[in-house]
Parts: sequence; structure tokens; C-alpha cells
Amino acid sequence: MATAKTTTKTETPKKETSKKSAEAITQSAKTSKTKAAAISKKPIENRSEGKKKILFVASECTPFIQTGGLAEVIGSLSKALAVTWRYDVRVVVPMYSDIKREYRDKFTYLGNLYVHLAWRNQYCGIFTYEENGVTFYFIDNEFYFKRPGCYGYFDDGERFAFFSRSVLEIMPFLNFYPDVMHCHDWQAALAAIYLKTNYCFREEYQFIRALFTIHNIEYQGQYSLDLLGDLFDIYGTYQYLVEYRNCINLMKGAIECCEAFSTVSPRYAQEIKDPYFAHGLDPIIRKNEFKLRGILNGIDDVGYNCELDKHLFANFTPNDFSNKKICKQELQKILGLPQKPDTPIISMITRLVSHKGLDLVTNVIEELLQDDVQVVILGTGDAHFEGFFSDLAYRYPDKMSTNIAFNGDLSRKIYSGSDIFLMPSKSEPCGLSQMIACRYATVPIVRETGGLYDSIKPLENGYTFANYNAHDMLYVIRQAIKDYKKKSEWEKLMYRAVTADFSWGHSATEYEALYSDMLK
Repeated sequence: MATAKTTTKTETPKKETSKKSAEAITQSAKTSKTKAAAISKKPIENRSEGKKKILFVASECTPFIQTGGLAEVIGSLSKALAVTWRYDVRVVVPMYSDIKREYRDKFTYLGNLYVHLAWRNQYCGIFTYEENGVTFYFIDNEFYFKRPGCYGYFDDGERFAFFSRSVLEIMPFLNFYPDVMHCHDWQAALAAIYLKTNYCFREEYQFIRALFTIHNIEYQGQYSLDLLGDLFDIYGTYQYLVEYRNCINLMKGAIECCEAFSTVSPRYAQEIKDPYFAHGLDPIIRKNEFKLRGILNGIDDVGYNCELDKHLFANFTPNDFSNKKICKQELQKILGLPQKPDTPIISMITRLVSHKGLDLVTNVIEELLQDDVQVVILGTGDAHFEGFFSDLAYRYPDKMSTNIAFNGDLSRKIYSGSDIFLMPSKSEPCGLSQMIACRYATVPIVRETGGLYDSIKPLENGYTFANYNAHDMLYVIRQAIKDYKKKSEWEKLMYRAVTADFSWGHSATEYEALYSDMLK
């Protein structure tokens, strides 16, 4: 019903606008530009003296709103760069209605202007908030963003075209022109494209460098060529930049336009040159590989900390794992599993979809359950997998717990109370779960792909297998179970896992080097 209401609202302004004459639209655009110019005469405080200016453009960001790993990257990386005091770091995201109220109430209204996009002339409110040395801007437009969730709407192309165009339009208003505009995934791809096309003749924009980061190449922002001018305000002169295989491909356009583009792990940067991983974009990746860099994501090592995390049943340290036994015992209790301290718990916290390797798991899990193990699964996804694992838990109540939910508190309890964490992904650009598991001294088993390959090393901080094969995976799981019985050796492996450095400090240093290269 919520979607139906939104659709009804969106039809009215389009019909009214379509009846306007071209002359009226032009006059409206001129008026909005005049207002924006008038507002921008009042300079906003410039905190960039002596610092390089970085602007992150993304569709989500922690702690305000999150649907996946992208938000965590934006929230953590911006903070890691800001603490060096070498950068004036700012982040711009849409002002969704689902943004947490505890933060929304603290936002400061800066003003508004109107954004011209093809035949549209849309209101753009600007709100701001500061935290951890980072300035956040929120683009307000209830027509596009006052609806549940972030994605999955019929007009997502229009919504994020407006958002991307707004990013360029608010720069004069804020009196802030970044040295590097760092755009993330297809939702922000148009910001890089507009910068190098519609805005390239404006003097104040000519020295802004564009960096585009691919978090998942599967989602590319593909649309019909019929929408090029009417929806995206891109015309024939620039059509070649976004046209790919007889359609609009916004990710392709951003790769072509930016000075550099990156992925979220070195291995993934190599993999996306291969058709198996690239979802059809491999020729463009290979053509532009001279400006490609792979930088492994980090995690918030303060938020994920076995010594401080208040979600845990008991805190423990890398030098004393005794309280981890309490975490395990209490986890077994709340999940209704027999409290067996010497039986290893193997956990998965994942979206229940096939590319996470769940087809491998379904092939051998009943074979695995014949061993002395307990298996815990937390996640939501495809109905097929939800039903399969729920039925399995019903048939093996003493060995299996299936939790069809998205539950942050329970996930921390599972990370800390498990012994082994399984992540057998078919493809994984970076992956954060294997790093989080390490932070709670839970030893990961991963398939050697993407960021899993870069972050987990055999017998150094976990276990790996190379072939996408169910029994190869089962062999490694059983090897880990065998090693688990050797308590002193296992504790050494736990120590190496929990002390592995997955902080944003190292990743931020690599991004600093990339920014410097772009600005030379």
C-alpha cells in the first residue's frame, strides 16, 4: 500500500509539469539559478585551510541508515581520514524518511535551492550534521525520498539522477569545491558523469578529480536508451560515455569519466577483468585498467571489539578467552541447543542467496550434521533457502538453529559465541563478516575469492578452500573441527585471528596515496 500511495503522488506533478510550456520551464530554471546564486553569496564557514578536501557521494552511510556494507564503508572510511587532520572530509547522502530519528532531530537546516534535471525543476533542501570530525550533508526532497527503505522503486533511476545532480548544484551554495569527489556504486555514478559533462565548462568545477568505487559490479544502473535525455539529462554529445550494449549503463559511464576507479579488495580488482565475475562489463574494465586500484576495506575495530562490546554475554580479551566459554554457553541456551562446551558451533550470518555459497552448504549439511557439531544460521533471503534451513532445524533440533531475521544484537552474540564462522561465497567483492568474526576470536572458513582471499590466510587467521565445490568445503570444515580438539593449538589460532589488523587505518593510508596520485 505504501508503494501505491507513492505512485499516486508522483503522477500529479509530472502531469502538471508536462503541461507547462518550454518557455515557462526555462524561466523557472533561471529563477532557481538566481536564487541559488543569491544564497551562495553568503559564504559558509570554510574549514579547509591547508587541508585537501574530500567529498564522499553515496546512497547510504552509518550511523544514519544502512542496508549493507556500503554504509559501513562510508561511515568508517570518512572517519578514519578525518582523524588524520590532513583532510576536510564531507559526506553527502539522500535524506531518507528512514534515517534514525535520534540523528534527524539533530540535523541543522542550511537552506534550499531548485535543481534542474531535464524538464524537471525540483526542490532540494540541505541539512547538515557533524560527527567525529566529518561533516555530513543530507539532500532533502520528499517527492523522491519520503518512502520506506532506500532502493527497489520503479523510479530509482530518476531519484538518484536528482541526487547526483544535487551534489553538483549544492557546491556553490556551500562554497565547498572538493579536490576529490569520491563516488560509490551506481547510485552515485551520475555525479562523476555530470562533473565531466554538463559541468565541465564551469571554471570552479574544472579542477575537481573524480574517483569511483565499485562495491558490487553486479548492480550497474542499466536503463533504456530512450530515457537518456528525458530522465538523465544527457544528450547526444555525451551518449557514447554511458551507452553500452544498446542500453544506458551508469557504472560504465562513471568508469569512463573518472580519473581513477577502485574496488574494495585487490583480488576483486583482478577478478572483474574476467567475464565470470564482471557481469558483462569486463571489456570496459580491461580498457580502463590503467586507472584501476584495489584497496581492501576495513572494519570499525572499536565498534567490533570483544573487550568492549556491550552486546556480548561476557567480554574477553586476546590474552584471556575464558569468558568466550560463557558467550558460547549462553548462546546455546537462548537458541535452545544442548549446552555442550566441547562441541564446536559453526555459524553463518549471511543473506540467504545462492551467490553466498548456500548451494554448497545445502549439498553437504546433512552429512556434516552427522558429526559432533552444532550449526547456527542467521539471515533472510530467498524463500527456498529460508524454508530449507528452517526445516533442517526442525528435524535436527539438538544440532541446528535457524533464525530468519535481521538482528544486530543476535549477530554479535553469534559472532562471539561461535567457534567457527563459515563464508563459502561464490563471489565476494570484500566481505566484512569474516573480519568481524576474527574480532571475536571465531575462526573463519572462507572460499578464496575477492576480499575473502585478501583477508584470510590458511592457518594464519583461518581456513580457506579454492574450488567452488561442496566436498572441498566439507573437507576443510572437518579439518577445522579436528584442529578444534587440539585446545592449545586452537587457542593460538584464535589469538592470531583476534589480533589481525582489519582497522581502517591501513586502508585509509592506501586511499590517501590514491588521492595524492590523482592530484599530482
